[in-house]
Amino acid sequence: MSLEDNLLAEGLWPLCGVDEAGRGPLAGPVVAAAVILKPDSDLRKLVRDSKKLSHARREQLHALIIAEASVGVAFVSPEEIDRINILNAAMLAMRQAVEQLDAKPRVTLIDGNRTPAGMDGDVRAVVKGDQSEASISAASIIAKVERDRYMLEIDSRYPEYGFARHKGYPTADHYAALNKLGPTPIHRRTFKGVLV
Repeated sequence: MSLEDNLLAEGLWPLCGVDEAGRGPLAGPVVAAAVILKPDSDLRKLVRDSKKLSHARREQLHALIIAEASVGVAFVSPEEIDRINILNAAMLAMRQAVEQLDAKPRVTLIDGNRTPAGMDGDVRAVVKGDQSEASISAASIIAKVERDRYMLEIDSRYPEYGFARHKGYPTADHYAALNKLGPTPIHRRTFKGVLV
C-alpha cells in the first residue's frame, strides 16, 4: 500500500498531491499543480508519473482529471524565477497551486524532498512520489500538460526557437537558436547558457 492509501484508510481526506513541471528549462514558466482525487476514483488506477506516459495519454488523462478531481494550477514567470531562483519559484508555484483548490486539504503530499514554507496542515515531502502516490501522479500530469500547452502557444510567437519541440529545455537546437538570435523575453536570464 502507498502512503496515500494508508492515509485515506485512516480517513484523512481531503488529501492532495502536488508536483511541478519545468525546473530544468532555459525558457518559460515553472508550473505546479495540486490535485485532490476522490478516495474511490478509478483514476487512482490509471494515473502514472507524467514522464512515463505518451503525449496522447497525458492529454487524455488531463481531461479526465480536470473533469473529476479538484485541481489547482499555478505558473511562476521566468522573471520571478530569475529574481528568487528556480527552487524558490517551484516552491512558490506549489503553494499557490494548493491555494487554488476548492477544498482545503487535511494532508498535502509534495513530490520531492522538501516542502514549501507557509503551508497549512499536514504537509509531507515524498521522494519519487510521482511514481508511488496517485494524487501526485495526477498533479504531475496536469503540470506537464499545462506547461507544454503554454510552450506551444509561445512557439507561435517565437517559431525560430523550436519551443514546440523542446519546450524550452536545453537541447543543441535550443542553444544554437540562442547563439544566433539571443534570448527572448521568456528566457531565464540567470540560467547557464542563456546569455552568451
